[in-house]
Amino acid sequence: MEMVNALGRRKSAVARIFVKEGTGKITINKKDLQDYFPSSILQFIVKQPLTKLDVVEKYDIKVNLDGGGFTGQSQALRLAIARALVKINPEDKKTLRSEGFLTRDAREVERKKPGRPKARRRFQFSKR
Repeated sequence: MEMVNALGRRKSAVARIFVKEGTGKITINKKDLQDYFPSSILQFIVKQPLTKLDVVEKYDIKVNLDGGGFTGQSQALRLAIARALVKINPEDKKTLRSEGFLTRDAREVERKKPGRPKARRRFQFSKR
């Protein structure tokens, strides 16, 4: 199997990944998964598609993560991994789709408008 690449986005985070057969090592920006995401919940989110298909120990994943915060980054990475797994084996698409791992969460931060403190918040109204 040759190297497969995929892209995942969430909020302003972008995950570019390269998957090849290996021992289950996930490297993010030249750091180990446990070092990059110390939180076990975020590690769980990243590994969800692999766990679902029972291929955690089968692939080595090299990740280039950029932008956003840790939650957005972990979810962007999950999407990228799910997309790569579908490229490797198209039969897995139905399983991953039913779990919602292939759906791009399109919600972005609304821009701040002029004359307002935030996107929708107004300044306090004063009658007198």
